Amino acid sequence: MSRDNILHRIRTAVGRSAGQAAASPPPVRIRIPQVDMEARIASLRARIEALAGKTHRTTDPRSVVAEAVEGKTAVASNAPYLDQCGVTGIGGVRSGFTDREVLREVCARADIGITSADYALADTGTLVMLSSPAEARMISLLPPAHIAVLPSSRILTGLDELFSILPNPADQTSSMVLITGPSRTADIEQILVRGVHGPGQFTVIVVG
Repeated sequence: MSRDNILHRIRTAVGRSAGQAAASPPPVRIRIPQVDMEARIASLRARIEALAGKTHRTTDPRSVVAEAVEGKTAVASNAPYLDQCGVTGIGGVRSGFTDREVLREVCARADIGITSADYALADTGTLVMLSSPAEARMISLLPPAHIAVLPSSRILTGLDELFSILPNPADQTSSMVLITGPSRTADIEQILVRGVHGPGQFTVIVVG
């Protein structure tokens, strides 16, 4: 079938004629449901745990992290919230790196990477990570286990609410990463394997 014939059939199907200008795209429809914070927290935790992740809700995140890293090596991002919670002061947790190559070496040897998160999406159990000097991307990707600590106030309903807050993420960061559960793949013979492209263990600590 010739190119012109194919294009003619497409135009006919959409009700257009040759040379007719394309119609303007419809306006973006962002819908933000009204969901109270308790319901957001419950949904976030349920979605994460359904994907083999772990969650904690606490007012003392330092104690929860200290128990998780006991006897292990850990590296924490420079997120101010982690310092505020006392996580960076836990014995065995290294933080404060500014040299990218040194940080890469530390992350490659660490058992656990600890970060905060800019936002979390309640409807899918997704963390939203904006790469920055305070939140280096490799800390959530290189170590085999990832712990994220965030206040409940950062839990959004979903993508619509996220893009109402961040309509142009590229204006703020070179990389916005969405993390939903432990890394997994079933590319080889449809056998599910965790930890192939990132951490195989994933824990979210909700504070408040």
